Amino acid sequence: MLLLAALVWGVAFVAQSEGLNYVGAFTFNTCRFILGGAVLIPCIYFLHGRKDSAWQTLSEKEKKEQTRMGIIGGICCGCILCLASCLQQFGIAQTTVGKAGFITTLYIIIVPFMGLFLKKKIGINIWISAVIAAVGMYFLCITESFSIGAGDRLVLMCSVVFSVHILVIDHFSPKADGVVISCVQFFTAGVIASVLMLLFEHPSMSAVIAAAAPILYAGVMSCGVGYTLQVVAQNGVDPTVASLLLSLESVFSVLAGWMLLGQKLSGRELFGCVLVFAAVLLVQIPTEKLFHTA
Repeated sequence: MLLLAALVWGVAFVAQSEGLNYVGAFTFNTCRFILGGAVLIPCIYFLHGRKDSAWQTLSEKEKKEQTRMGIIGGICCGCILCLASCLQQFGIAQTTVGKAGFITTLYIIIVPFMGLFLKKKIGINIWISAVIAAVGMYFLCITESFSIGAGDRLVLMCSVVFSVHILVIDHFSPKADGVVISCVQFFTAGVIASVLMLLFEHPSMSAVIAAAAPILYAGVMSCGVGYTLQVVAQNGVDPTVASLLLSLESVFSVLAGWMLLGQKLSGRELFGCVLVFAAVLLVQIPTEKLFHTA
């Protein structure tokens, strides 16, 4: 599920890029998040209404507690998600896509360091995988001289915030229904973005209609499908492993650019793809098998 989420988000980079040709960052995020939340409402009723669903096996007290935690977790995740997404949108507008892709995926390094403060044990294979993945992202995304400009700093801040988002989901996902968390977080992010939109932008219906296709993909697929897969899948998955799998979005974004926009992959970029996939495979190997001694 995390791999599929990375694929959906990778293709979403194309939608985000196209959407900003018509509407501002706050307007785009408002539409995509509200749409993403709306898509999940019937999903919640369907999943909870099934007789064989886990929800039906819960007592009324457990249902109320899961709902309460889902709302709290969703609000927390929504605030963080809105901040991270807005930083990313503004950062991309001021830097190159290659730099933005590399800097954003630094969360594969940031998450393990944050996990140490939460007293989470990090296996040696995860540390090695994080380094390999970071090197792979460099070869994949950076094709020009590396420098830290205004846009780069915004994307770096976005990477830090996305790291917090992963850890917050890791905290709430075992305590509540993942789809409820996802739905609430989108509406929360959408409401915050709408306030910013009204304060700093001048949205028009004609512009939103012109950006309908990228907004629909970003709302239904990137939000409704991608983030829900993340929330559900992270229940029982180490957050550092999750961050490595989700970092594959950069690989898929390059592939999507090649397939949809006609952008070709250089040998350097292909080498980066190989390193990232190698890191993802390595992190799935249990430490005791990897370093087994007789």
